[in-house]
Amino acid sequence: MTKNNKIGYAVAGLGVGKAHVEAALGYDKCELVAVCDIVPEKMQKVTDAHPEVLAYTDFDEMLKNLEIDIVSICLPSGMHAEYAVKAMEAGKHVLVEKPIDISVEAAQKIEDARIRTGKKAGGIYQNRNNAVMKPLKEAIDSGKLGKVFLGTFAVKWFRAQSYYEGAQAWHGTWAMDGGGSLINQAVHTLDIMQWLMGEPVSVQSTMSINNHDIETEDLTASIIRFKSGATATFVSSTCCYPGLSTDIQVYGTKGAVEVNADVLKLWKIEGQDERDEEDMMDRYGRGNRVACAYDGSKYGHVTQVEDMVDAVIEDRDPQIMPKESMKAVRLIRAIYESAQTGKTVFFD
Repeated sequence: MTKNNKIGYAVAGLGVGKAHVEAALGYDKCELVAVCDIVPEKMQKVTDAHPEVLAYTDFDEMLKNLEIDIVSICLPSGMHAEYAVKAMEAGKHVLVEKPIDISVEAAQKIEDARIRTGKKAGGIYQNRNNAVMKPLKEAIDSGKLGKVFLGTFAVKWFRAQSYYEGAQAWHGTWAMDGGGSLINQAVHTLDIMQWLMGEPVSVQSTMSINNHDIETEDLTASIIRFKSGATATFVSSTCCYPGLSTDIQVYGTKGAVEVNADVLKLWKIEGQDERDEEDMMDRYGRGNRVACAYDGSKYGHVTQVEDMVDAVIEDRDPQIMPKESMKAVRLIRAIYESAQTGKTVFFD
């Protein structure tokens, strides 16, 4: 706890960590105590605007600060488990950016440390909180769509070669990124896919490098089959100039829903009144900002940072636990294995 009797928050890594910083600064139940990065200039914007926030270039030194209760781990993906475990062993709760780590074995170390230390550990998949995801998930789980038989998911983004160079040269490496377009850019949508479609039973994949000088991949294409009997296609790419859509499309025997990122494009359910369909399009067809204005809800990293703070205050589990975060990593590793071996990978 801080001197102001608030939950003390810290953020390690100020790439995507900047979103965690803004979320912590905006929540009245916590106080941003510290930021940590090996590049001091990255921290300067935060400390210039908020002189009370401490800046550390040494993670271990930051962990000695007794006012810090929670640390957001926003470092390169291959470092997540190591630093999350360090933080928990130092008595801190952790919120770990996506993916929770680059292998199931590494991710399991976070779960083991959570159990061993009694500290709380959460994973980041904030796109589950996109406003349109709640009614889509409910439509599937309640059977409104009938028997879901097909999903089509595609992340058609673009990254210039510069994204993989300089201080960001860990991108597109097996050791630190764990892969390329799939595990870095498309992991959120892959998490959405398995969250909506259920447990996979097999995957058949291909991958290639088309427009970058990297060691991993900038394109994957997969067919995934699920225990429910449904099939999905999944595509990830960082070659689709200038950066196109994020397709989330689910088809059942009684309805179809199509979404681009957080924007509803189609909502058709058998027997539903046309006015209800119009209301859905009006509410969710313009993205998070408009949709959340209807009920005052929030989206993005804010939802999970605030949830993590509340979990500590209320002594409950955070929204997404390590074992839930591991599901996407397990599927990603299977996709890469299939693409590398040319064989179908089956899940136990």
